[in-house]
Amino acid sequence: MPTYAYRCADCGHAFDIYQSFSDDALSVCPECEGKLRKVFGSLGVTFNGSGFYRTDSRAGNSAAKPSSSSSSSSSGSSSSSSSSSSD
Repeated sequence: MPTYAYRCADCGHAFDIYQSFSDDALSVCPECEGKLRKVFGSLGVTFNGSGFYRTDSRAGNSAAKPSSSSSSSSSGSSSSSSSSSSD
């Protein structure tokens, strides 16, 4: 069951409550019987590893790019190896 956060518009009382998706939203503050509003917070997302963008969403594009970049990278490697030796 999801957790919903509410805050009273009148007294500022804030609380969290477990509610089913099918439950109606609360509208009355349990402290002062004022008007409640849902509070929407940010969601923390952490991407670990190679990531969705590189592995899944670009699966078709990444297969085509290495073959074209391998011919250009062979010419680019000689210039990059000379530039890396100068660094």
